[in-house]
Amino acid sequence: MAKTKVSIKDGQFYINDTLTYEGRYWEGNKIEGLLMNSRMVQGIFDDQNPNTVGEFVYPDTQKWDADRNTDEFVAAMPEWRAHGLLAFSLNLQGGSPVGYSGHNCRNSAFDAQGELVPAYIDRLERLLNKADDLGMVVIFGYFYFGQDQYLKDENAVLNATDNITEWILDKGYKNLLIEINNECNGPYDHPILTQKRIQELIVRVREKSKGSLLVSTSYGGKLIPSAEVVEVSDFILLHGNGVSKPTGITDMVIKTKNLPSYRGQPILFNEDDHFNYDDENYNFKAAIKSYASWGYFDFRMQGEGFTEGYQSVPIDWGISSARKKAFFSKLKEITGQ
Repeated sequence: MAKTKVSIKDGQFYINDTLTYEGRYWEGNKIEGLLMNSRMVQGIFDDQNPNTVGEFVYPDTQKWDADRNTDEFVAAMPEWRAHGLLAFSLNLQGGSPVGYSGHNCRNSAFDAQGELVPAYIDRLERLLNKADDLGMVVIFGYFYFGQDQYLKDENAVLNATDNITEWILDKGYKNLLIEINNECNGPYDHPILTQKRIQELIVRVREKSKGSLLVSTSYGGKLIPSAEVVEVSDFILLHGNGVSKPTGITDMVIKTKNLPSYRGQPILFNEDDHFNYDDENYNFKAAIKSYASWGYFDFRMQGEGFTEGYQSVPIDWGISSARKKAFFSKLKEITGQ
């Protein structure tokens, strides 16, 4: 039986029918009802390509271990939650394991026909169960443009969509926000995963779940969702990558709210790699001032060590680097946790 349920009412997030961060304000800005998050998409990562898996070995063992990755993710979650993190993004096809660049790894919870891969689903269940126990929400991505090419055709995409949606419903998870795919404007191989048609899959999941699942998709940095996507989405996902000035975050929120199909859905940034929290203004703060939730995105940059980032594989899931500590410290301050 699920312990944690996420819901939306009047443009605000609720967990178990209680407003998130209930009663909290920070520097005069309302925090109550927001959903602070971090991009942690590699929680069930594996590489099924024998030619590239050796690139992801742990420094201590010189071996890659998918179960270790998930186990260490699960072990780190209570500390994230204690600092006020209520949500994180996960993707069944991960994200770039080297930051922003493409890679030939093969990482997908779906096989070529869209059937679920048991080992991935086992790791997924362990992770989701822990999130449910902790009262955390998972921004649950189905597809990523670096991996969708391994699905045979559109029927496989539809099969994958239906299979994972049915699995979620069968398991009874209620703490998920479905993100059909990461950045639907990206270079997807299958037209149904592109921004021209992605609303078809949003509607498909909403209908299959009879409205019990909250569904959306995301766009790349600086971009505003289409009116068609906003019309069928339960919440709005934005990305702050490439938005170098906080005023750009403000403008994105304003432009989204000005779309004719916008009807008061909560706006949530779930990817932003700007970390200058000591400045007078910064993206995290700009989002809050616009009453939008914000999500931290950190990857291991060139020349950095194992402790850096939450996307470059292998990953140290602890709050272990200066950037991670700065984010979680600011998060704790803002949320009062």
